[in-house]
Order: sequence, then structure tokens, then C-alpha cells
Amino acid sequence: MALHLEGQDLSKFIVVGDRLLIKPKTPQDRTRSGLFLPPGVAEKDKLHSGYVLKAGPGYPIPTVNEIDEPWKERSDEAKYVPLQAKEGDLAVYLQNNTFEIEFDQEKYVIVPHSAVLMLIRDEELFE
Repeated sequence: MALHLEGQDLSKFIVVGDRLLIKPKTPQDRTRSGLFLPPGVAEKDKLHSGYVLKAGPGYPIPTVNEIDEPWKERSDEAKYVPLQAKEGDLAVYLQNNTFEIEFDQEKYVIVPHSAVLMLIRDEELFE
């Protein structure tokens, strides 16, 4: 079951926490030997891959109130441990932990960073 969103702009989406917005790669419709796979077979695979479109800020770090040092500036701004994934990375992730959304007849998944097994980053791809 997927969440259907309409009338929005993908650039306005904000991913929170340790989540990633991923555009899944199109699944293979044939085996290596050339046999056609029926629809739905690739969806049952445990491992999937796709391109990271947006990444959240990371894991939140609790703020420490330092009462003993009143001369330090206090900041109520949240701090985060950043994620390894960046926009444009190819991510291999576990299908069990994903949430599907559909936007403009395109399928996207929201994946927690802990479900990502591997990232492939090709810097030359965007030059």
C-alpha cells in the first residue's frame, strides 16, 4: 500500500531525521538467461537499489545545558550527526523497512538510514 500525493513539487519535500527519499531503479524484467519474469517477482526481493534524491539532516544529538559555564553562548538550535548518504548516491537497501509513496505517477520510497547496506558514489557522474 502506497501513499498517493498530488499537486506538490518534489523540491518542496523535506526529509526529516535519519530518513532518505529514494527513487528505486527499474527492476529487471528478465533473468540472466533471458527468461521473462512475471510482474511482482522483483518486488518480493529483499534487496533493492535506487538513487538518493533527498537526505534528512541525520541523527539528532541532545542539547547539553551547561549551567556551570554561564559565559558560553546558548543555542537552542538542534544539532545532528550527519548521514553518510548524499543526493545522487546509489543505495542498496532492505525492502522490509521502506515506506512507499507515489507522486506524479512515479514510485518513491522513504528508507531509514539503518536499512541502507551500501552506497555507491560516483563523483564523475555529475560533472
